[in-house]
Amino acid sequence: MEPVLVVHGGSAGCIPCERRPRVRQGVIRAASLGHGVLRAGGSAVDAVEAAVAALEDDPEFNAGRGSVLTEDGEVEMDASIMDGRDLATGAVSAVRCISNPIKLARLVMDKTPHCFLTDRGAAKFAADMGIPEIPGEQLVTERSRKHLEKERQEKGAPNAACPQNLGTVGAVALDCRGDVAYATSTGGTVNKMCGRVGDSPCVGSGGYADNSIGAVSTTGHGESILKVNLARLALFHLEQGKTVEEAAELALGYMKSKLKALGGLILVSRTGHWVAKWTSASMPWAAVKGGKVHAGIDLGDSTVMDLS
Repeated sequence: MEPVLVVHGGSAGCIPCERRPRVRQGVIRAASLGHGVLRAGGSAVDAVEAAVAALEDDPEFNAGRGSVLTEDGEVEMDASIMDGRDLATGAVSAVRCISNPIKLARLVMDKTPHCFLTDRGAAKFAADMGIPEIPGEQLVTERSRKHLEKERQEKGAPNAACPQNLGTVGAVALDCRGDVAYATSTGGTVNKMCGRVGDSPCVGSGGYADNSIGAVSTTGHGESILKVNLARLALFHLEQGKTVEEAAELALGYMKSKLKALGGLILVSRTGHWVAKWTSASMPWAAVKGGKVHAGIDLGDSTVMDLS
């Protein structure tokens, strides 16, 4: 089986020209890293964890070190991961002061009988697992501070119809054994209420993986994604015989028509077909298959590079 790795850097509005090269390089780097795990014989779960951790470490993205801020000016992060072999899953929400929530979600999946830990329980588990606690300020960027101040001045909640910040990062993979997995991580929405949890840690909304169908990771307006179970909806259409392109378009189209909400997703089928689709102005993405890297940011923007 030819391995496939696809990442996204979040549904967004128009990305400023000065940021585009950094954002593009960020998704290419993450996709290449994840695909390297697959080339070395690693599992789909290992690959998506590695790819998303790379995006969490990149301050250009709304996850980990680039997370947007709550109404109190702090970082609260959510993440989830799922193994398509047996539907094992791990998720965390409202976590603080760690660099890589996706690694904590993986430990929830591997080391506990549970699927989901939150807030203080997740923090205690992280300490028990030896994950270093870091000062919350290390996760805050100057761009995030400015974004929060702008939202406060405008006295408005984030606009569901046109998200301005990159929201959520994710990865899906198919390994050489035919196993699939997804991982999704986010800092949430800027100026959110403390304790707010969106779609990213919720299996069926922020992502889903099943070896008999495929794997998907979503991004966009979290409350809307939760209401339509966007990830599982896309896989339902794929299960009914639609192509990956049709499945993605139908799922995103339903959310847009029903709730006037925008978003995006990446999807890989059990046969190795993949797609990156979005209804927002942009969604940085990159995919690696067969020695080639495909990447783009918005409509009409797609490049192909040879890894060899």
